[in-house]
Amino acid sequence: MAIVIKLTTIASAILITDIRTMALETFLPCTSFLRIRFDMKYSNDNRQQFWALKYIKDFGLKRICLFLILIITNTSVSFANKLESPIYPFSEEILPGAFQMQQYLPLLANKRVAIVANQASVVGEQHLVDTLLSRQVNIVKVFSPEHGFRGDNDAGASVNDTIDNLTKLPIVSLYGNNKKPKPTDLDSIDVILFDLQDVGVRFYTYISTLHYIMEAAAESNIPVILLDRPNPNANIIDGPVKKPGFESFISMHPVPVLYGMTIGEYGQMINGEYWLKDSVQCELTVIELLNYNHKRRYSLPIPPSPNLRTDNAIMLYPSLCFFEGTVVSVGRGTDLPFELYGHPLFPDEGFAFIPSSKIGASNPVLKDQFCYGVDLTEIKHRFKRLRLDYLLHAHDILFPILGEKWIDRPRFFNLLAGSDELLKQINACASESEIRESWKSDLKAFKLVRAKYLIYD
Repeated sequence: MAIVIKLTTIASAILITDIRTMALETFLPCTSFLRIRFDMKYSNDNRQQFWALKYIKDFGLKRICLFLILIITNTSVSFANKLESPIYPFSEEILPGAFQMQQYLPLLANKRVAIVANQASVVGEQHLVDTLLSRQVNIVKVFSPEHGFRGDNDAGASVNDTIDNLTKLPIVSLYGNNKKPKPTDLDSIDVILFDLQDVGVRFYTYISTLHYIMEAAAESNIPVILLDRPNPNANIIDGPVKKPGFESFISMHPVPVLYGMTIGEYGQMINGEYWLKDSVQCELTVIELLNYNHKRRYSLPIPPSPNLRTDNAIMLYPSLCFFEGTVVSVGRGTDLPFELYGHPLFPDEGFAFIPSSKIGASNPVLKDQFCYGVDLTEIKHRFKRLRLDYLLHAHDILFPILGEKWIDRPRFFNLLAGSDELLKQINACASESEIRESWKSDLKAFKLVRAKYLIYD
């Protein structure tokens, strides 16, 4: 709650409401009034709800009035300067694009709509699909990404087409053998609504799903409306940039591991840089976030995938995911995936774990094996760059024992890294500073490309 004192002359009491605040302007005999502002709260259907205010009793008004008169007559200090730091800080909640229904509902009216969504596609506490169906939007199909519409499939596991039990809508999987909508999938579609929560990492496959959605839509002359969501790793631009020859579903574009953009900004870059097949461009509309910039921290209300369950795991994911090309476990099959790492050959330093079969990790690396490792659950600060020290630490332990075979899936490791340079550097025992130096020119060039498509500061 913020209190703003404004001097003016008014003849009667006025009740003012706007999109952010509720203000009660009460007539004061001293030709002044007190304006009280309250944070806005949002209900599930995005309608504004305001707290009711009780009128200030006469006794209180007299005291306030006297206080104002003393200030006005005895000082020339500006109220604005005095109130720059209010007693009750006003905090503006970050609102994803899905909340801005007044902007995109008119674009869906009388249209046959396909939605790209999963379990994190919510408006408040209600799923976007349910929200739109309650408003008589004609949803005819749902496209689901990796992990499925309900978000409970293993990483890399094929997801089959199905019928949603709750809505009875057909769900077309865009993971497995069919990563791009077929022309027949789009025959009955007028517009595609895209709403997936990204984490700002090149090998997180939702940006690849976006690529194929945009490409298929462009080829069929279907517009795409993208509901933007915050990037929890937006403060970092770091890591090796993908090189030609290392394209895959986890490495489609020439961007670094951490690219510092929302998925809406990224979609504009896909279009603007002509990365779609045959350089086609999609008719793309981005519904922007409110109250957002790249430096603001954002805690995801729903895990975007089965093994990214906490803010800490999401922050560690881009650094630990390189281990997916090695013999090292990142905690899949434990209660703390991507918040630890280890191997049976690690030294005993007081922390151990045993991966086992769990939802979202039915056959994890080192299943049922006792592993010594490193616990990363107590990190208190926000990372400012990609962490290489975890990878180099594991190399120092395992390379003398296993040699280069400790990276047992070199092709997959190279796809994660975007080239074979990082693998060569690690096997050559290059230092962290030497590795980072090799990224500098590519990162500088990428930042110039990125700048053209930014929507937020």
